[in-house]
Amino acid sequence: MSERHAVRAEGLEKRYGDKRALDGFDLTVREGTVHGLLGPNGAGKTTAVRILSTLIRLDGGRAEVAGLDIARQAREVRARIGLTGQYAAVDEVLTGRQNLEMFGRLFHLGGRRARARAVELLEQFDLTDAADRGVGKYSGGMRRRLDLAASMILAPSVLFLDEPTTGLDPRSRGEVWESVRELVASGTTVLLTTQYLEEADKLASRITVIDRGRAIADDTPDGLKNLVGGDRIEVVVADHAEIPRVVKTVARVCKGEPEVEEEALRVHAPVTDRVPALTEVARTLQDEGVAVEDIGLRRPSLDDVFLRLTGHRTSVQPARNAENEKEKKTKEAVAA
Repeated sequence: MSERHAVRAEGLEKRYGDKRALDGFDLTVREGTVHGLLGPNGAGKTTAVRILSTLIRLDGGRAEVAGLDIARQAREVRARIGLTGQYAAVDEVLTGRQNLEMFGRLFHLGGRRARARAVELLEQFDLTDAADRGVGKYSGGMRRRLDLAASMILAPSVLFLDEPTTGLDPRSRGEVWESVRELVASGTTVLLTTQYLEEADKLASRITVIDRGRAIADDTPDGLKNLVGGDRIEVVVADHAEIPRVVKTVARVCKGEPEVEEEALRVHAPVTDRVPALTEVARTLQDEGVAVEDIGLRRPSLDDVFLRLTGHRTSVQPARNAENEKEKKTKEAVAA
């Protein structure tokens, strides 16, 4: 395994009866980076994370994490990784400090070292002021930061984050993103699974797209966006009769054939020279007296990516409180 790779998986297979959760999945993650694993529900993201974190056994293929074979050296792998699941695994009855001390004991640190490590992590994740407050009174972002802190009890070299911001509001998501950036700056490698292209774009230096248990694309965030058309110029008109004139104007400055959404009165097409193209289209339409409701540039959305790559859109499942205990048990399994 290359010294520059924290995770390498080749041909991973996992079956549940007749269903193939992973079907020859490949993945390479460079050390000291955030690598996004992007896919819709049921694509195999969580299965891949659970295999790589040694929680379930693979049926085929091989993988190494932190230079260790996950099948033959599972115990050693667990000592070098952290895991944060889709739902906060902290106990809401306990305080933030008590949660971290509990996880420290689960990781066999002993009472004194667990208390000291809790103090360090509370400071690192900006939770000192709330340390002795019940977690049930924490905001969503604070809970997730505490969850991340629990995953860092042993300062792992590789941290698996499985959809860590699902169900959070924008402010809380931003708090989690900042914590992840700080972890990577300190030397931790992060494998991040997400359904949000925005999240992967903000954090990841490279993204692997997974669908039906296979990697179907692997590139930088910008490269992935360009794969599905890059920047697009969009014009929405007030009158359906104006659409042909808009198509003609947009076609002159765009690199592809304009697409028309008749019901939305929208014309859009990919562009390379973003601002000059927008300026020229806006000026031309104004000179010709075309009534425009909206005009602008946009990047591909998550649905754009998946619709182009897989032929279907993603769907986001709401968080379920019933999953909290499952995620807590997952952390305990890694600690065991």
